[in-house]
Amino acid sequence: MTASLTWGLLGAARIARALIPAIRAAGGEVRMLGVREPHSARVQAFAREWGIGRVGSYDEVIASDVQAVYNALPNDAHHPWTAAALRAGKHALTEKPLVLNAGEAQALADAASETGRVLLEAFAYRFQPHVARLRDLVTGGELGEVRAVRGAFGFPLSRSNDFRWEADRGGGALYDVGCYPVSLARLLLGEPRAVTAQARPTPGGVDLGLSGTLDFGGALASLDCAFDWGPAPTQRLTVVGTRGSLELDGAFESRNAAPLILRVRTGAGEHTETFVPHDGYAAMVAHFGRVVRGEEAALFPPEDALRQARVLDALFAAAREGRTVEVGA
Repeated sequence: MTASLTWGLLGAARIARALIPAIRAAGGEVRMLGVREPHSARVQAFAREWGIGRVGSYDEVIASDVQAVYNALPNDAHHPWTAAALRAGKHALTEKPLVLNAGEAQALADAASETGRVLLEAFAYRFQPHVARLRDLVTGGELGEVRAVRGAFGFPLSRSNDFRWEADRGGGALYDVGCYPVSLARLLLGEPRAVTAQARPTPGGVDLGLSGTLDFGGALASLDCAFDWGPAPTQRLTVVGTRGSLELDGAFESRNAAPLILRVRTGAGEHTETFVPHDGYAAMVAHFGRVVRGEEAALFPPEDALRQARVLDALFAAAREGRTVEVGA
């Protein structure tokens, strides 16, 4: 049996409730929780609920004996604390978006390379079986040449004190949910050469909603994201090619509680494929551990997060400036 990883968590966000079971399912041990207020009743209750024996500050987690860190902090804290973890010799799994711009992404990629540590942007949906099937359908030619990809992800964000309403903390719909259709379009089509976008800003300066188009040469990908869609979250993907098309609701689910139904239409007719409930978080953490142990190559190295950041940068610039923006190399 291969050695398991010891983990420290940065932040007691809701998403940590999905990662703790995933870490344990992969044979890992969550040894420590790092928060701003270690002695608060809420934090102590969280630690008791999840059986985490040590609670301290972010710095104490970085200085501890854990081998890996999961960064679930607000977006503006991803770069500094992930960099600190890497420089301290820890492997780092950091929530999406990994960083707030391509410059920060390059800095983290450099830190991972220089320290020999594993760095992964935590897009758990990428480890779902339905994503592998989508890629097979597109790259295998069953749909012909892809001409259009349409991705939509939005939900009603009702909490007024949520950091996602704050511009200086990396708030906004594109960072939070629009990054998913961008990521999946890149998985299916490669790297876009240029983008256009329009946004609906809040008085505080974040994008309440954003729509954009990514130009892949022979194909165009459109994305829509928002914090004011309702009454329930919307996740939808459509791919249209010269010989067929597909549709999937729940395309960006990281852990689907209900089956996902993929609808495929080609010249041979229409059929559906069902994907049973699956935990992408557990699959992601297990892959992370195998990469750390040298058992397999990283499916998504830091360079992928850098390319993702370049596209997000271009979309923000296009929305801000009202023009087509080329994606940096």
